Amino acid sequence: MDKQATDFWADIENVLVVGLGVTGLSVVSFLDNLPRELCIRVIDTRDNPPGKEQLADHIQLHSGGWQSDWLAQADLIVLSPGIALATPEIQQAISQGCRVVGDIELFAWYVDKPVIAITGSNGKSTVTDLTGVMAKACGIHVGVGGNIGVPALDLLGHDHELYVLELSSFQLETTNSLATIASVFLNLSEDHMDRYESMEEYRQAKLKIFDHAQFSIVNHADRATYPDGVSENQLITFGLDENSQYGLSSYKNEEYLTSNGDRVLATKDLSLVGRHNVANALVAIALLDSAKIDYVAGLEALKSYTGLTHRCQVVVDNNNIKWINDSKATNVASTLAALSGLSCQGKLYLLLGGEGKGADFTDLKEPLSAINVELCCFGKDAAQFLSLHHSAKQYDTMHDVIESIAPLLQPHDMVMLSPACASFDQYKNFMARGEAFTELAHQYAD
Repeated sequence: MDKQATDFWADIENVLVVGLGVTGLSVVSFLDNLPRELCIRVIDTRDNPPGKEQLADHIQLHSGGWQSDWLAQADLIVLSPGIALATPEIQQAISQGCRVVGDIELFAWYVDKPVIAITGSNGKSTVTDLTGVMAKACGIHVGVGGNIGVPALDLLGHDHELYVLELSSFQLETTNSLATIASVFLNLSEDHMDRYESMEEYRQAKLKIFDHAQFSIVNHADRATYPDGVSENQLITFGLDENSQYGLSSYKNEEYLTSNGDRVLATKDLSLVGRHNVANALVAIALLDSAKIDYVAGLEALKSYTGLTHRCQVVVDNNNIKWINDSKATNVASTLAALSGLSCQGKLYLLLGGEGKGADFTDLKEPLSAINVELCCFGKDAAQFLSLHHSAKQYDTMHDVIESIAPLLQPHDMVMLSPACASFDQYKNFMARGEAFTELAHQYAD
């Protein structure tokens, strides 16, 4: 713990945790186990907040609204990421001199091993997971979490040699002290405009990841990821080009991942699908290299890595036919990302449909026109996709799709579920939809 935190705790008696759920519970547990007595209270504006039954009896909870007395009495507020720093009740507490932090700031005060941090509008979960997988393959005892999987505070106390954290803009809003050995800002696209007044405000929240970074890694093709006022020679770049420090090059008609000009791995050896995942692989190498980890020992793990569940995940590769679960693609932008640079030597059977939520799907028309594809449209809004491509066919269910196309599949073909729609017309959630696809893939691929 740094001296700033030690001095700060000396004046703290009343701590208010705002927002329960997984993160809030981890904060309460962490605070309750500190070697000092604190009065810990929890506010959650939901009537029935998740996790309330897990609170110890001595932790007071107020749910269903705000509790002004508790806010006024708090010496410290620990704010969950889902609640904006700009919330009027929180701003009033700040104006009265109360300090407001998030769980990542608490983590920053206590972590004593190197930290790698990842943010971006898209791809951060895959990069975080892949970096952790490669670090583990290199023999590093690594803790992976943050905005993905395990809350950061729950990672402490397990003798990790390295921490790899996914950080959202929401988490970074309340983080000021996190020192990292390497941080990356992957990309910036419009998101969370219900929380931020402008794209620039959203960008500035993400740029905080570089505040105390030893090495800052940016997207060579996306200037919005570059921190303001920092010269380019102080930055490390990644990108799908030959001019990035971690980029691509050609040798004997093959494409390679490169590190500062040195060939690392042929892109054809990656199990990951899509050009965005080639970039993700480059980032993982850059992060480990910056952390002084010999990533070469993790290249076999990189080659075999098939991605996070439900995110362009290769679930079956049989008879040279790949089945890809991208059920997490619940909107047009996600499906466009999956199609971008997709390498399919045969025909792509693309499963689209579900609950469209009133979306406009016409942005899919141009990229679909450039590939050998058959659209397999199912679910409530299947008909909305029929005008996108001459090959489009309508089915009632995903099972009907797979049953129909399975006898037609040839080597080098690809079957991809990237539906551009929500799942709740036929499934409980996108995970259930992805699991159903995976089960069908195993059944029919065999």
